[in-house]
Amino acid sequence: MDLLPAIDIRNGRVVRLSQGERARQTVYGDDPVAVAERFLEEGARWIHVVDLDRAFGTGENLAVVHLIAGRMATKLRLELGGGLRSKDLIREALDLGFARAVIGTAAAIEPDFVPEMLAELGAAHLAVGIDARNGLVAVRGWTETSTTRAEDLARRVVQDGMETVIYTDISRDGMLTGPDLAGAVSLRPLGARVIVSGGIAGSSDIRAACEAGLDGAIVGRALYEGRLTLPEALLAAACSPPS
Repeated sequence: MDLLPAIDIRNGRVVRLSQGERARQTVYGDDPVAVAERFLEEGARWIHVVDLDRAFGTGENLAVVHLIAGRMATKLRLELGGGLRSKDLIREALDLGFARAVIGTAAAIEPDFVPEMLAELGAAHLAVGIDARNGLVAVRGWTETSTTRAEDLARRVVQDGMETVIYTDISRDGMLTGPDLAGAVSLRPLGARVIVSGGIAGSSDIRAACEAGLDGAIVGRALYEGRLTLPEALLAAACSPPS
């Protein structure tokens, strides 16, 4: 199972939000590039990067994103999300060297967007982020909740040809209460690779995701607060028992 340490960027700094709320922010560093380099040194094979300002529509962190790509793209695989709501932004991310671009809001509100992107760029370079609040898909940086059920969106994009979905239970994100494994596992029969995000508190959560047959897990706050190390997380992602 892939293990993706997360770097969420807001106003140029590394932050984590609680349940996606902008007012509930914790800053963990002023240098996202240094964090990425540390993850690489500790054995990361993927890094999940999110531009929160672009997701919220309040700006962008393009200079920082460029720096991370420039330093890291040839050394590991990078995934970028946050406000990628146009073809140009997705192409730009891939041109920078990101291995995968995550489509969120555009997948939920524009039914033709995913098929067009798949036809142009291929499924290997794309994922759909399905962020759920009480089972319904949230959009525009989680500031609005749609009437679309998470499972229905997943079914539609998989039918379109999407091969990877990232499932987040917003109520758990940044809360260290454990991920919604049941919600993530329920999407597996649709046929896509499923990556779970939100709420991972330690290696036991990661190991449980691996043993449940999920394809990846994104972890943020637990790493930043020292609840587990990245080597421990990578070991758990291999379904290995604790040492």
